[in-house]
Order: sequence, then C-alpha cells, then structure tokens
Amino acid sequence: MNTLTTKSKFKYLFSLPVIVAALGYFVDIYDLTLFGIVRVDSLKDLGLDIDHAGSLILNWQMFGLLLGGILWGVFGDKKGRLSVLFGSILVYSLANVACGFLPQMQFMDTTVLYCILRFIAGVGLAGELGAGITLVSESLPKELRAIGTSLVAGFGLLGAVVAKLTVGFSGDWTVTYFIGGGLGLALLLLRVGVVESGIYKEVKTNLNVKKGNFISFFTNYSRFVKYVKCIAIGLPTWFCIGIFAFFGNQFAEPLSINGEIDPGACIMWAYIGISVGDFASGFLSHLLNSRKKAIFWMLMFTLLGVVLLISGAANSVNMYYFFMAWLGLGTGYWAMFVTVGAEQFGTNIRSTAATTIPNMVRGSLPLMVILFNYVKSDVFNDSNHGVLVAAIVVGVISFALSIYSTLTIEETHNKDLDFIEE
Repeated sequence: MNTLTTKSKFKYLFSLPVIVAALGYFVDIYDLTLFGIVRVDSLKDLGLDIDHAGSLILNWQMFGLLLGGILWGVFGDKKGRLSVLFGSILVYSLANVACGFLPQMQFMDTTVLYCILRFIAGVGLAGELGAGITLVSESLPKELRAIGTSLVAGFGLLGAVVAKLTVGFSGDWTVTYFIGGGLGLALLLLRVGVVESGIYKEVKTNLNVKKGNFISFFTNYSRFVKYVKCIAIGLPTWFCIGIFAFFGNQFAEPLSINGEIDPGACIMWAYIGISVGDFASGFLSHLLNSRKKAIFWMLMFTLLGVVLLISGAANSVNMYYFFMAWLGLGTGYWAMFVTVGAEQFGTNIRSTAATTIPNMVRGSLPLMVILFNYVKSDVFNDSNHGVLVAAIVVGVISFALSIYSTLTIEETHNKDLDFIEE
C-alpha cells in the first residue's frame, strides 16, 4: 500500500478538478439561493403576493431541480462528467440573466413567467453538484475523497453568503441576477483545462456496459433500497433551509420575537454554518474512519438545535439568526451525504446517482411546504400555534427517516470505486 506524502496530498486536494468543482458549486449555490434571498423584494416590486406567489415560484424551481437531476445525471454517465459541468452552468446562467429583465417583460402573466424562468434555472442548477462530486471522487485517492468533496462543498456553499451581501451592496435585486448569470458564464472559460476521470474513461470505451440507466435504481430491490436511503439521509438539510430559513419571517410571532425576521439573513447565516459544517464533515469522517458516524453525530447536533429553537430559546431576532447558523453547521454533512450516494453505486450509474440523489432531496421541499402549509392553515387556521406544530410534524418525519437510513446503510469509507453495476 502506497502512503501519500504531505506534498502529494496537497497536490491532489488543490488540483484543477477540485478547484473548478468548488468554484462551480459556489456559483451554483449563489444562484440556487438567490430567489429565496430576493423573494420578498422582487415580489413586492413586481406587485405579486409574497406568500402565495413566493411558494409557487419556489416549488417550480425545486421541480426543475428534480427533473434536471435525472436529465443531467443520465447525461453525465452517458456522455461524461464534464459535459454536465459545461451544459448545466450555461442553462442556469442564462435563466438568471433573464430573471434580471423580469420588470421589463410584459408579454405574459408575471407570476407564470417567474415560475418558468426559475424552473429553467432549477433544471440547470441540478447538474452542478452531482457532476462535480462524481468527478472529484473518481479523481482523488480513496483516503482523500471525503476531504476533497468537503472542500468543494465548504467553499461552494459560501456562494449563498456572497449572494446576500451582493443584494445588500447593489440595492437592486435585478443586479444580483445579472451578477449570478455573469459569474456562471465566466466560469465556463476556466473549465476548458479540466479532463475526465480515468475511471470513467475506462467504462466509457466499454460498449457492453449500460451507462446512465436511471430505471436500474428501481429494477433491483437492494439497489432501490440503497437509493431511497441515500435520499432520506439528506431530508433534514432542506427541512431546515426550506422551512426555518426560507419562511423565517413566519416564526417571529409564534416564538414571541419582537422585530422582523429577514428570510435573506436567515439563508445567509444558515449557509455560513453549512459551509463550516461541510469543511468539518470531511475531516470528521476521516478522523472517525466512517461516513455514517460523521453524519449521525451531525444529525444529532442539528436535532438538538431544532428542539431548542422551537422550545423558545430563539427569543430575539439575533438569537433566531444564531440558530440558523447552528442548524446550518449541523446540516453541513451535505457533501458527505452526496459522496455516500456516489460511493454506493458503480461507475456506469454513479453520475446518475450523485446527481439525482441531492436533487430528489431538493425536490422533496415542495412536499414539505405543502404539508407545512396544510397543518398550519387547514388544521390550525394559521394560528401561531399552528406554525410551530406544522414545523414539528415535518421535522419528525424528516429526521426519523434520515436517522434510520444513516444507521442502516452500507459504510463506504475507503471503498474502492472502480466497479460497475450489472
């Protein structure tokens, strides 16, 4: 067994595939969270209903992510990881530039048009993380995979922080859409020097191997169970972001907080925590020699934060933001859970798995929002009590499924990735 020197470790961890994947995910997160940050300001300027139109547009963006995850995942296994990195960023960059022109677009209903553009952006945004994590996982030695993918996600997630700061500095939500689209288009130039992983090149030339077969996740029972468990592990991440951050303004009154909670600030503080958590998760996994243990303990930390928040520990606006950072730190196992998904499956469907799994989690947010709104509005008639109970109901389901899946899924630490699915 060859032992890597410190110099060679740094060479791998700061290689072009890692750097490009990190920058790509940075722009991806910038654009992914941008609507949540500018939701209130953009909808007010466009004369749209903040709650109804806001939920509708967000749901269409997440549906786009769900569909795009399947399309880009299959494309990544059939045509290559790099084709996804180029194609996806082009789609969502152009969609974001178009969002900046929304005030001037008067040829159709603004709500419908906003939904269409965020849906297209969602389709494009779906491909970035899975393709990047797959490429990095296949390019790095197995003992560096967790750290490498954590560096990608940890840096990339800072895109949400920059998005919030950009909104503040520019003072105009349309400008932030132009900046996001421009960053993506500029990044295309950097990707010219990146090459495919050696593992994928070997499979690509083998015409007897079926590549990118999304249906194969459902035709084999054990593979299907693994796939569902991989998705379930990530549910608390978007529960915390989608409910407590995106709709943070709804929790001020139920928690007896004096002052207005800014969803954009909630997203920023949550993603600061997620970024730190993602940096830490790779090193924690490396230290514990286990993906499962690292994810489990971060889940427990997140659950504690949720319990304290709902119990009333978040008794001021600043304390609410503190708990957003807490929940972000705990759900910073995002890169780890995507890496686990990539490591579970063979090279011929690895991109499909790594791209669809996180987007299935993102695509579950509309279901969470529907359940949250149903319990809050239909069961409790929009009472303050109903908001907290609705969050508890959605949270119990998310955490129960995630904890069970984490404890029962196969450990993939130091697993050899040079294999295919029959």
